Formats: sequence, structure tokens, C-alpha cells
Amino acid sequence: MVILLCPVHAEELPPPVETPALQAVEPPAAIDPQVPVDPFIKLQGSVWRTKAGIVFLKTPVGLLTLTSKTALKDLKASQEVRFWLHDRHSIVEIRKRSDGSLVHRYLSGPMTSGTDVPRTLRWWGPDGDQTVHVGTQEARLTDYREGDLLTIEVDETNTMSGVHDLQFDLQVSQAPEANADVSLLLSGTVSKLKSNFIFVRTPIGLVMLNSKIGVPHVKVGQPLTLQINHEQVTVTVPPTAKPAPRRGAALIH
Repeated sequence: MVILLCPVHAEELPPPVETPALQAVEPPAAIDPQVPVDPFIKLQGSVWRTKAGIVFLKTPVGLLTLTSKTALKDLKASQEVRFWLHDRHSIVEIRKRSDGSLVHRYLSGPMTSGTDVPRTLRWWGPDGDQTVHVGTQEARLTDYREGDLLTIEVDETNTMSGVHDLQFDLQVSQAPEANADVSLLLSGTVSKLKSNFIFVRTPIGLVMLNSKIGVPHVKVGQPLTLQINHEQVTVTVPPTAKPAPRRGAALIH
């Protein structure tokens, strides 16, 4: 018997394969902590056009229109407008663009009496609930009851200086640019479709959306939620439930 002994050759190990560096995955943008309720809006705009009782503001997401018979008469192109909406409360601030000083501040919402200090009202604010002093305007409130919708003007000390009417209308026609100071959470039901525009019935009224911001195919009657956080736009439409087949249904040929 012949046994062949083969020499053992030591093979060189291949050079170590370079492991590509793991790319850092950016976490999803955090939801703005100032978006606690639906509806919520935080916008900033500049004057585009004005006419009697109406001001058209250009914002990062589209046109915001303010309407009033008693206010907004001295709004200038050199001023900027800051707008907040929180549930049934809204705030419109008009400030000088040059130094940020306050020109007008309007608070709208259900009238709520202060509980700790007499002759005060309690109002929502971006930094929490705030106390508004009635001052010399108590007689202007005699026609209002607790919970009635009311628009008042206050000064820098949060003291009332007048009672007004103020309405707004919002069109969302574009996605905001990167790092835009915009927060929005708004839900409603699709009420009308026209060309590239979708009209959504919401708790704050009819809001017009441009489908180019990323709205999926929708039908009239479908619920829809729009959320904007800086430059991120998310449109959520719940899936349509398919009707369950009837038991015992037979195919008809």
C-alpha cells in the first residue's frame, strides 16, 4: 500500500476587507412641542395686498387672509404679522419688522373669566394661559356671556384696549422652505374637488389645499389630516374600508 503524503502549502490570508463606515441615519424630525391639539396653526406673514377691511398675507405655505370691519386699518408693508391658532383660540400680532416692537395684538376665542383676580379674563397664549386685565373696557363686555366668542385688542401689558371683529381664511398652496417657522395640524373632511385644489371642511371653516403639496388621491367625504412641521409636509388619508362580502352570495354567470 502506497500512501501519498502531499505537502501542506500555507496559503496567504486575503487582505482584510475594509468595512464601509456606517452612515449616520438622521432621526426623523421631532414634532414641534407647540402642536398639542388639532387644530393648531403657527404662521408668520408679510403684507401682499390690502383693500377695505381685508388684508392678504404671504406666508411660507400660501395666502392667509384677515378680514375685519373695525381693525387692520393701519397695517403697513413695513410690518409683519404673526398668527397662532389653538383649538378655538387665535392670536394675531402685528409688529414692526425693523425692531420687532408691538403695534397691535388681537386675541380671539371664547370669553373666560379669570378666577383669581377680579375684572380679568383668561386666555390661551403660545407660552401658556395668560391673564388679560379688562381695564376701562368693562362696559364693552356687557353684551357677552361666559363662553361667547369674542375678539379683543390688548397692549403690551395685556390690558384690553378694544373689542373688534376678526375673521381669517387660509390657503395651503405650497410646501414651506427648509427651516421655515411653521407648525400646523389640521383635520377635516373633503367637501369639494376642483382642478388641482381640494377643499376640506375643518373646525375652523373651509380650507383650500393644493394637491401638489403631496395630497394623495381622495374622494369627497373622505377624512384627511394635514401636518406641517417646518419644511416637512404630511397628508394622512385613512384607508377606505372595503365592504365585506355577503354570506351565501352566489356568483351569477
